[in-house]
Amino acid sequence: MTTTVHAYAATSPTGPLVPITIERRDLLPHDVRIDIEYAGICHSDIHTVRGDWGPITYPQVVGHEIVGRVAAVGPEVTRHKVGDRVGVGCQSNSCRTCEQCRQGRDQYCLNGNTQTYNGIDPADGTITQGGYSQAVVTNEDFVVAVPAQLDAARVAPLLCAGITTYSPLKHWNAGPGTRVAVIGMGGLGHMGVKIAAALGADVTVLSRGTKKKDDALAFGAARYVDTTDADALGELTGSQDLIINTVSAGLDIATYLGLLDVDGALVNVGAPAEPFSVPAFSLIPARRTLAGSTTGGIAEIEEMLAFCAEHGIMPETELIGAEQINDAYERVLGADVRYRFVIDASTFA
Repeated sequence: MTTTVHAYAATSPTGPLVPITIERRDLLPHDVRIDIEYAGICHSDIHTVRGDWGPITYPQVVGHEIVGRVAAVGPEVTRHKVGDRVGVGCQSNSCRTCEQCRQGRDQYCLNGNTQTYNGIDPADGTITQGGYSQAVVTNEDFVVAVPAQLDAARVAPLLCAGITTYSPLKHWNAGPGTRVAVIGMGGLGHMGVKIAAALGADVTVLSRGTKKKDDALAFGAARYVDTTDADALGELTGSQDLIINTVSAGLDIATYLGLLDVDGALVNVGAPAEPFSVPAFSLIPARRTLAGSTTGGIAEIEEMLAFCAEHGIMPETELIGAEQINDAYERVLGADVRYRFVIDASTFA
């Protein structure tokens, strides 16, 4: 038995998203059905539906920043109850048995975790469909409680943009006495600035132009550097302990590696479609590291939500209806959003 829900889906890599209906499976013993209230728009959604990261199966409902209320639970569910406000992020299952899963790092599941959309659902072998919909069914272990202090209409982007920046900041020990630069001031970047500042780091924003300078400083950055100003960028040579690159466009990686101090790390969370060149001598003389990081595991997402609740950290959002999704995509591509779109899921009906 399944439940039919309204959703918005891509039906090709070039066409607009359109209203459709999809089926959500009946509850298994450890499943939670969530009536979705809000769904964030991530640049990853756009990359996926347009085939930038490889072929996908259409129609595809994207959205991995999901917030709503528990509507029903399977008979063996213990983590959540009907009425709870909860969220679902980028992954909705994993093997549970590999070394990474056993250590709570399910985002690095060695057998490949199940993505919330465009993945293979281990429950029934179907293609997973995401949060641009009225409801979703997810195993209880991949559903997180949303603290009451966090505004439900704004919190959804924390489940991707928040955790994607929080995870590397924590892993590379950002905090008092560390110097952290954030490349890009978009959906991910503005969260990286807020979180790094709350952790106590000295934060520098590296972004094109100056239109977001005031925002960066208001979010906690100590300084803002226009990356089109070669002299200003050059003044930062050797000055940073950690750089979080949030942009998905190609960069001159050697230039940014040159901003790192000895033993510094440049961590990519943005995912350009094209490879970039890395000269060996931008790494070797200062023992620098070029690294990557994905989202966080479930335990780390819960830690991040608690941290944001404690420090009053929220994404900057613009609430839209379903009929505005295609316009929102164009605005994301044109960098015309400050800083994350959130869809009111009641408009999917």
